[in-house]
Amino acid sequence: MRIEFYVLPGDQPGERLRAACQLAAKGWRHDLPVFVRGADAAQCEALDELLWRFKGETFVPHNLYEDGSDAPVLIGIDQAPQVANGLLINLHPHLREDLSPFSRVIEIVNQHPEQLQLARDNFRLYRQRGFAPQRVEL
Repeated sequence: MRIEFYVLPGDQPGERLRAACQLAAKGWRHDLPVFVRGADAAQCEALDELLWRFKGETFVPHNLYEDGSDAPVLIGIDQAPQVANGLLINLHPHLREDLSPFSRVIEIVNQHPEQLQLARDNFRLYRQRGFAPQRVEL
């Protein structure tokens, strides 16, 4: 399994959401099933709205998990994806317990001190679970 921490240069929370939308669109264009894991219902709603408008010329087929689980890009928290070997974009502050349905995990980190600390903790936890996470500077 490939695990990457995408590190953003700024500290604004909205940057993480925009990056998640861009990565979800890229995953979908590469025919990967994508699950975007939000921190809470409000963040999931914000992602849903942003995916409708973040690129005016491109439509990314998506759904909130509770509105239907058959879209190529799903937004939820801890629901099980319908298709295995997909991409998990994790915006939740903690690791997902079951990573087996995914072939790739992306954590999006900005420069906010609290976010950096959570990312460091998660990086260590992935290593403790036997993974070799990589850092990607954006």
